[in-house]
Amino acid sequence: MIKKLTQVLIAILLISFSFYYTNKTIELIRKTDPIMKEIKESEEKFSITPENALIEENKIIPGKNGKVIDYDKSYQKMKQYGTYNESLTVLKEVSPTVSLDDTYDKFVISGNNDKKEVALVFPTYQDTSPKLILQILNQNIVPGTFFLDGKWLENDLQLIKSMTNHELEILNYNNRYEEIYFRSSIEYLQNIVEEKPKYCYADYDNKEVITLCSKIKLHTITPTIKITASPYQEVEEKIQNGAIISLPITNTTEQELDLIIKYIKAKGYEIVTLDKLLSESYEK
Repeated sequence: MIKKLTQVLIAILLISFSFYYTNKTIELIRKTDPIMKEIKESEEKFSITPENALIEENKIIPGKNGKVIDYDKSYQKMKQYGTYNESLTVLKEVSPTVSLDDTYDKFVISGNNDKKEVALVFPTYQDTSPKLILQILNQNIVPGTFFLDGKWLENDLQLIKSMTNHELEILNYNNRYEEIYFRSSIEYLQNIVEEKPKYCYADYDNKEVITLCSKIKLHTITPTIKITASPYQEVEEKIQNGAIISLPITNTTEQELDLIIKYIKAKGYEIVTLDKLLSESYEK
């Protein structure tokens, strides 16, 4: 029995060494292959340095991923082609050292200002209905991001299901931030939209909000432009790249939203979801 086990172990060791040396041989061949050498020599031409997220005190603005050559995929494609061809170079994204993805204890105040994009955000409290807002957004084929009161969420399931082509997040629960109810609301919404919420909302630097939200790994946003009384005028005066525009659900917003959307588009901005606006992906 011991003899057989010894033979099996020897066989396993031989196979392991065989794989090890085979892999080392392949790796050596690749390194000395003229194709791989040319790929590596082109690194500087294709590399794009990532941009760190910008942090000032308790606020943060997303950075941007960079790009580097994916040596293995580039080599495989060019080897099949038979020679070096820079058009077959495959790139992969690399994250910045300081990334929004890893930072939850700062207020997110806008998207990266390199992007000519804005997001429309609608805090939705118990005594408000987003039905007309939804209709206007849908008619203009633009997305909105709705922060929903958890208690309101429980009472209007059919309307929520009609909103799933927009981005849905949790605002609070009955105007409060009690963890047990907040988590319950997140789970309830996640079951409807089949995606975990990512963001919290605060009109200002609210310590209660960011303490809870950072604990449960949600980013807390505060609007770049918080509309108060005159939606169209305020957007016209303050719009900028990467702006998070918070609009109250009021009669005035309902009356002016169509004009606001048309103005934003006429100025060359794209209206996107909050998730897309805050993405650090190079491609987005």
